[in-house]
Amino acid sequence: MKNPFKKAIVLPATVLAALAAVLVAVKSRPGLEHESLQYPMRSVEVINARDLPFRSRAMAYGHVEPSVLLRAKTEVSGKVSYVHPALKKGGALAKGTVALRIEPTTFELSLEQSKAALAGNKSNLAQLQVEQRSTRRSLATAKENLAIGETELERVTSIWKRGAIARSAVDAEEQKVLQLRQQIEDLEGKLAGYTSRKAASKAQIDQSKSKLAQSEDTLDRTEIRLPFDARIGVVNVEKGEFVSVGAVMFEALGTTAVEIEAQLPTRHFRPLLLGSEARADMPIQSSSEFTDALSSIELEARVRLVGVEGNTGQWEGKLIRISESIDPTRDTIGLVVAVDGPYAGVVPGERPPLLKGMYASVEFLAPPRERLVLPRKAIHEGRVYVAVPDQHGDEYHLEIRAVDVVQRQGAMVVISEGVQPGERVVVTDVIPVVEGLPLRLVEMPEYEVQLAADAAGVPTRPRASAADPAAEGVR
Repeated sequence: MKNPFKKAIVLPATVLAALAAVLVAVKSRPGLEHESLQYPMRSVEVINARDLPFRSRAMAYGHVEPSVLLRAKTEVSGKVSYVHPALKKGGALAKGTVALRIEPTTFELSLEQSKAALAGNKSNLAQLQVEQRSTRRSLATAKENLAIGETELERVTSIWKRGAIARSAVDAEEQKVLQLRQQIEDLEGKLAGYTSRKAASKAQIDQSKSKLAQSEDTLDRTEIRLPFDARIGVVNVEKGEFVSVGAVMFEALGTTAVEIEAQLPTRHFRPLLLGSEARADMPIQSSSEFTDALSSIELEARVRLVGVEGNTGQWEGKLIRISESIDPTRDTIGLVVAVDGPYAGVVPGERPPLLKGMYASVEFLAPPRERLVLPRKAIHEGRVYVAVPDQHGDEYHLEIRAVDVVQRQGAMVVISEGVQPGERVVVTDVIPVVEGLPLRLVEMPEYEVQLAADAAGVPTRPRASAADPAAEGVR
């Protein structure tokens, strides 16, 4: 039989020995090495934030229309006696070309009658002038005769008073004097009548001249000459056809310039005006001042044909006026752009002319202004990721900042607060987005060049891929 006392002593002793062995093993083991944990370093693409010459841009669309459109109408009635061979739809005629003529015989006869009437009235006036000069000479002679007669009357009267002659001699001389005085009065009255007769004759001459000018003008209207170099549109008349006054015979489209009323969304119009020369302290008071303010905006307009690739279908335009109203359906405003020389530099099959009805796009560019421009993909819900250097400047970490976006344009944004020029802005997604995340920077110099070109509105070749080590540097 086992001793229970011995069992009670051995079991605790064994447990104590095991505990002692464990303690000795723990105490003799070397201390644990602690490893500091941090986020893994991320490679990100960055650009240097810079103030760039930025041009606000907006795209509008419209149809090409000739700046000058002539709808030739008949001003006299008659039979069409001549039609130019090129007076057909699509034809081209030079300035001064006689495009059409109406039979002029009737109007030539009227002109000859007017010339004859004018010549007759001029002859009448000349005859009156001759008669007037003759009457003046007769009046002078009559006055001389009167003076002689009065002298003779005085001499005969003195002789009669001495009783040397009879009274009848005196009466005879008095009768002669009275007749001379009557003759003078008649001549003076006749001479005075020439003034009114000449005035009436001159009035008839003026009337004849007016009729002659009218006849000449009417005869000129039988010919229709083109006042400018033109392409011919619709033609509504044929040779031998009788036409009445006011009938539209053909359309002529000017070739020196065209206009495009480009429809621009109203929300895109205001950014074009920001930074213009118009002053807020001098509000516009009249339509003429509005026109002056419009000319001070100095918007550049680039016209391209929709569907034509490359720059062969591009023209420089000029904003000349703004539509008088806004389209309430599309909420657009019409900006009328003029393009000079729509036929200049035409290359068949490559560069077409600007023809009536073509659909064109117009890109408006405002004058450049210094702005801090970033790519839109660098903005994350109103925030940007900035690579901030440490104290030594050889390592970078992530800093998240809120920015104030004042304008969005295509793949770019303009900001006013949140980033300073010279700081490095991350342009790729960062996962995870943690403040202080260590970064390895991949510089994007060609991306910066492309961004500057886009901001200035200057097209450049596409930038190199981020995977191309020749185009990028790694920091």
